[in-house]
Amino acid sequence: MSFTAPITLPGLTLDLNWYKRSVFYEVMIRSFVDSNGDGTGDLAGLISKLDYLQWLGVDALWLPPFYRSPLRDGGYDVSDFRAVLPEFGTIDEFKELVTKAHERNMRIVMDYPLNHTSDQHEWFQQSRSDPDGPYGDYYVWSDTDDKYKDIRIIFVDTEESNWTFDPVRRQFFFHRFFSHQPDLNFENPAVREEVFNIVRFWLDLGVDGLRLDAIPYLFESEEGNGEGEPPTHDFIKELRAMVDRDYPGRILVAEANQWPREVAAFFGTEEEPECHMAFDFPVMPRIFYSLRSQQADELVRILSETTDIPSDAGWGVFLRNHDELTLEMVSEEYRQAMYGWYAYDPRMRSNIGIRRRLAPLLDNSRAELELAHAILFSLPGSPFLYYGDEIGMGDNIWLNDRDASRTPMQWTPDRNAGFSTADPGKLYLPVVQSLVYNYSQINVESQLAQSRSLLHWIRNVIHVRKAHPVFGMGDMTVLQTNHESVLAFVRSYEGSGTHFGDQPEDVLCVFSFAHNPVAVTIDMSEYAGSALYDLFGGGVFPTVNEDGTLTLTLATQSFYWLHIGEGGYRR
Repeated sequence: MSFTAPITLPGLTLDLNWYKRSVFYEVMIRSFVDSNGDGTGDLAGLISKLDYLQWLGVDALWLPPFYRSPLRDGGYDVSDFRAVLPEFGTIDEFKELVTKAHERNMRIVMDYPLNHTSDQHEWFQQSRSDPDGPYGDYYVWSDTDDKYKDIRIIFVDTEESNWTFDPVRRQFFFHRFFSHQPDLNFENPAVREEVFNIVRFWLDLGVDGLRLDAIPYLFESEEGNGEGEPPTHDFIKELRAMVDRDYPGRILVAEANQWPREVAAFFGTEEEPECHMAFDFPVMPRIFYSLRSQQADELVRILSETTDIPSDAGWGVFLRNHDELTLEMVSEEYRQAMYGWYAYDPRMRSNIGIRRRLAPLLDNSRAELELAHAILFSLPGSPFLYYGDEIGMGDNIWLNDRDASRTPMQWTPDRNAGFSTADPGKLYLPVVQSLVYNYSQINVESQLAQSRSLLHWIRNVIHVRKAHPVFGMGDMTVLQTNHESVLAFVRSYEGSGTHFGDQPEDVLCVFSFAHNPVAVTIDMSEYAGSALYDLFGGGVFPTVNEDGTLTLTLATQSFYWLHIGEGGYRR
């Protein structure tokens, strides 16, 4: 593993591969803490909870958009890329957030929806009113709506076309998402320069990375399908070169909802790199499928696919986030099964996916919550947690669209769940008050007081993971088993010798999706005769047989993380 000497940012020392070892936490500013009693979460509120996030073991915060916006799409409809939405705070408060996070050795990654703007953005207003002016060509305009016929509609339940007629300019404008989000024209050099300048603006403020939202859709052509076309990759290469040259140690994260090989293209190559990280979308629905079907074969198949990526590239893995649980990466039969198990009420569905939080998806089953997180934290790549999932927060399917899983964080059993001092009717969304997930029962304060709560369990897993660099830096080999409900793989790391305790290690990870106890035999021929130790407590397990087989018994929906070899375990 190559290593580059550490560099220093104010309040932070890091190596250039910091993101591979990190646990990320998606925190929606609007939903986390309201510091001034206006009913909306804000930057000052987030700053007040950094100690909690540090205690949990979070290395980096992912912040969805907090730009000035009409908020018709949760802030992804941006009207000013250099301004903070006033109800969230100010640029100075954002600078303070970055400083305070760095003081706690946490990093800040923010969303950048570079593909489109709000129709309220000044660029669009100028473009529609003055076609021959400096902004006339900032968007994709056409006299007809029959161009790009091979480009699919993404929001199939709200949009009938990728084109919308503008009555002011008397032309159609192109949009991959909502009709109030016109796509920028990346064929225009001025637009590309605007993007570069916006990236510089935020990195100059100390931001550690940018999540490039909807990255495949920047360029369109009549011949292509508008997803990952060659000019899009050329642009990202230029952007990466600028970031590496002027801001070493900062990262670009690709959000591309595609198959692994297609997503891997956004990493680029060793010689021409693109993004440092990308989200692994296909694995996530297959974890949920395995939990209900008790079959591990689909998960085994997709994890066994080898996808070559550059040495400094890393996957982002997740269970849930602020969007729906997308089912685009599965067959129709698979999708209908998922709907039947997890979205039996039509209100639980959105686009081609399911708009529910993690705990309600899993019927609040502690065993399934632990199993799902154990898989998440042991997969290759960096895990991304969604705020509130560490306490098993519920959702509210009676709210519109994706707001179902964007309700206020539940801190205490007090009024408004400790989120705000405002009149409950003034909250941006109501706190969850359902029978099972009521904030009076599900909150941080009560779980801090219970040593065996989900919160303490997840914190423990995070800290065990952080003690073993193999999870962030190692390779994965999927193993053969004789049971259809069991997934087994080995994480292997040669060690870099550049960090304290960064030694070679092999870890066996075994997961049972069966709804009853099982015995399984695993083919571990490469490790014949090796000793095994539990990573969590150090308990000694049966040695791998001389013929390379290992037989284990697993309880209902349970897992093991086992250190392979002599020398015991490290915590």
